[in-house]
Amino acid sequence: MGSTGSQGMGVADQGGDVARRETSSLISSDKVEGTSVYDPSGNSLGSVHSVMIGKTDGRVAYAVLSFGGFLGIGTDHYPIPWSELRYDTGQDGYVVGLTKEQLQGAPHYATDRDWSTRNADWTGDVDRYYRGPGVPMA
Repeated sequence: MGSTGSQGMGVADQGGDVARRETSSLISSDKVEGTSVYDPSGNSLGSVHSVMIGKTDGRVAYAVLSFGGFLGIGTDHYPIPWSELRYDTGQDGYVVGLTKEQLQGAPHYATDRDWSTRNADWTGDVDRYYRGPGVPMA
């Protein structure tokens, strides 16, 4: 891939060849992970645990939200279509058009489980939920 050189693609790592933080239009996944997520009223819903990226198209498909629990105990993970999130510079976090109650009804999995091994159609479940009645689309 080479060095970031004079392209202004961000701060290079120790080896000098990977942009790590962000540019005016790009952000590193390690900076997205841990970012707070809020409902439309500004109430905290949790934080981004990880992002799911399409292997063949390279697009971010889902943000996996960590929600519930206390000090990591009892925390569940909620995949949310990336299109549902909007970055709010004033809150320095993402806003979703969901209430806490709507999120609690969404497909999710426990921290200690790999959802994909027990639910082969998890993406279908998530997509149907966010397209269903009563759940606002962003």
